[in-house]
Amino acid sequence: MLTEIIIGIVVAVIIIAIAYWVGYKSGAFRRDKYWEEQIPEYRKDAIMKSRAVLGGQFSEQLAPYLPDFEYLPTECRFIGKPIDFIVFKGMDEKKIDEVVFVEVKSGNAKLNQHEKNLRDTIQKKKVKWVEYRIPEELTQKGDIETRIGDIVNKEKE
Repeated sequence: MLTEIIIGIVVAVIIIAIAYWVGYKSGAFRRDKYWEEQIPEYRKDAIMKSRAVLGGQFSEQLAPYLPDFEYLPTECRFIGKPIDFIVFKGMDEKKIDEVVFVEVKSGNAKLNQHEKNLRDTIQKKKVKWVEYRIPEELTQKGDIETRIGDIVNKEKE
């Protein structure tokens, strides 16, 4: 009687293990089949988005040469991020009388939050001029690594 119970338990454990294995393989097969069907769609979507981004980047750099762009291409400097162009109006005549920040958009594209923040900052006239002078020690002839080390150590003191 005890042997029959042990044999029954062993058979039940074997059946449960086989059922688990069959279920696992079945689930893995279904998962793999699902992804085999979905991956081409995801790839197509990724390619379309990539093309849109590349097209947008290309058109951004081409914008100053388009007929309805109101500034001279020679007075535009491409920045890319966080703004597309800075226009130095009057630079060709060697008399800059206005600096213009230009963000290029195409289609239904809208300003992102970072661009909106920059626009608002500029409109509030929170713009300033800063002149930075390179430390004289760096502009002298000699070993650049030693001079940089001296400057860094001097700042730590």
